[in-house]
Amino acid sequence: MSKIVQPQDQNPLASVEEWEDDLLVRYPDVETIAAGRDTAAYRNYEATLKDTVREFYRLQHINQTYDFVLQKKAQYLKFDKKEMSVWDAFDFLNQLVDDSDPDTDLDQLQHLLQTSEAIRSDGHPDWMVLTGLFHDLGKVLCLFGEPQWAVVGDSYPVGCAFSDKIVFSEYFADNADHHNPLYNTKYGIYEPNCGLDNVHMTWGHDEYIYHMMKPYLPEEALYMLRYHSFYPQHRENAYSHLMTQHDHRLFKSVAQFNPYDLYSKSPVIPDWNKLRPYYEDLVAKYLPATLRF
Repeated sequence: MSKIVQPQDQNPLASVEEWEDDLLVRYPDVETIAAGRDTAAYRNYEATLKDTVREFYRLQHINQTYDFVLQKKAQYLKFDKKEMSVWDAFDFLNQLVDDSDPDTDLDQLQHLLQTSEAIRSDGHPDWMVLTGLFHDLGKVLCLFGEPQWAVVGDSYPVGCAFSDKIVFSEYFADNADHHNPLYNTKYGIYEPNCGLDNVHMTWGHDEYIYHMMKPYLPEEALYMLRYHSFYPQHRENAYSHLMTQHDHRLFKSVAQFNPYDLYSKSPVIPDWNKLRPYYEDLVAKYLPATLRF
């Protein structure tokens, strides 16, 4: 099994939200993203990048190996860590404090409500509203002791060559899989157009919540959950060779969801007392009384 690099500080970011703040710098607006990354803008991104973010990506790219992903799936997909109601789970998630933004009083649930309310106000189906509410619930992995690089960050396949379209791809030179002939070819352990459901993705909050919600939400929602951080594909088209036509069709749902994920945060605090009856009914419609983590 690959040996995981263990520097003294596995958590270089002030909080996991610092990674999301960095995404807004990398992808500053919908129009820029749709037009493709501008070279000058990317140089500016590199120039303004925080050392903590760079170190975060270095750790992620070194440590996220095929063996590591299988290990984490075996550890967490038994869902035997905790059993909680949805609302107790959000209270648990709220223990994550965003130390990088001392000027905001918003907790994790309020940030997620901003996403779900933006989706609701645009008239999307209620299952997509619920997806917005739940898409970052997998960050509870931090509270189970996982390092930041195993919770957030751009997601991408393991078990095949790392694309040079992945941000800071130069750090893969120190990833054991980069030197393993089983994993360092274009297709690696996979077949051409094998379908993403047959592909192992990096371990993090996306993968965790995707597996948790599989019994309950429609396929479009599951694609939104699993691939909302898969920027190498839905921004760079780096892994189309592993995708089926079905994957490509459902990635339209991911593209629809992504702006709500990136651009819905604001300093306005949602009125939870007013919103609570709607969300309690919505959760009861789709989910059991308790969830296993």
